[in-house]
Amino acid sequence: MSIRVLVADDHAAIRAGLCLILDGAEGIEVVAEAGDGAAAVRKARALRPDVVLMDVRMPEVDGIEATRRLVGDGVCAVLVLTTFDMDEYVYGALRAGAAGFLLKSVDSARLIESVRLVAGGDGVIEPSVTRRLIRAFAEAAPRVPEPPPGLDLLTDRERDVLVGLGEGLSNQQIGRKLGIGEATVKTHVSRVLTKLDLRSRVQAAVLAQEAGLV
Repeated sequence: MSIRVLVADDHAAIRAGLCLILDGAEGIEVVAEAGDGAAAVRKARALRPDVVLMDVRMPEVDGIEATRRLVGDGVCAVLVLTTFDMDEYVYGALRAGAAGFLLKSVDSARLIESVRLVAGGDGVIEPSVTRRLIRAFAEAAPRVPEPPPGLDLLTDRERDVLVGLGEGLSNQQIGRKLGIGEATVKTHVSRVLTKLDLRSRVQAAVLAQEAGLV
C-alpha cells in the first residue's frame, strides 16, 4: 500500500519540485497539493493522507496553526519544512505536534526516507541540528521545579525509551541500544506519549531534556 502524501507550500515552484520527487519514489503517492494552511487542513481532513509535508510560512493560516489543527484532531502526521535550521516558527510547529522538520535544502533521498519514517511512526529532525535544536528548545521553555506529570507512571523500560527520544535516536537506534525489536520500541513510544499526554515523539524528546533525563 502506498504512503499517501499531501504537499503544502505557498511557492508553486517548490511545491511542484517536492511533488515530482515524491511521486517518483516507489511506494509514495502525492494525493493533493495546497498553497496555504487553510487549504492544507481542508484537503487533509477530506483525503486523510498518511503525511502532510507542511511549509511553515504560508498566507492566511500558517503551517504552525495548520499542524496544530491536524495533529490535534488526529488527522495525520505532519512533517514541516523550513528554510532556517533555528527558525523560531519551527519551535511552534514542534509544540503543535509535528513529527519533525527538514530544511528545504534537503536532498531527494533524505526527503523520501523522511516521509517513509514519519509514515511509519518515527520522528525526523534535520541531522545536523538534532541535539542543538532539542537543547535550545528545552532552554527556551519554562523550567518546571518538579518532574512533569506522568513521569512517575512510566515503567523502567518506558523511561529508557524516553531517554533515547531525548537523545534524538530513531526507533531502530533505540531498539539497538536497548536490545529490543523496533516494533516493541514503537509500542513503548506510544505508551510514553499517552502517559505523558504528548502529541509527538519530538515533544517527548524535549520533555526528556527538561526533566534532566539526558
